[in-house]
Amino acid sequence: MHSLVSDNDLRVMSVQVDDDRLTVELMDGRAIAVPLAWYPKLSSATPAQRNNWEIAGGGYGIHWPDLDEDLSTEGLLRGARAPRPHRVD
Repeated sequence: MHSLVSDNDLRVMSVQVDDDRLTVELMDGRAIAVPLAWYPKLSSATPAQRNNWEIAGGGYGIHWPDLDEDLSTEGLLRGARAPRPHRVD
């Protein structure tokens, strides 16, 4: 039996965000779970802001319009954290 979904379909199927973790389910059946602390904008957001996300980038990204935050499935799979702000002394 053939599936309509590629074995390596990295497009976003669903997103869950709680106080500790961001979990993204991909179309190919994998789930990526990362500590929410890796993404300060999401970590400091309200639950309503965290849950207001949309699929972006042709399905390969997630956008939080209330937070102006964007993440890609490629970056999540690489374990990329949000860049740290530069300190000015």
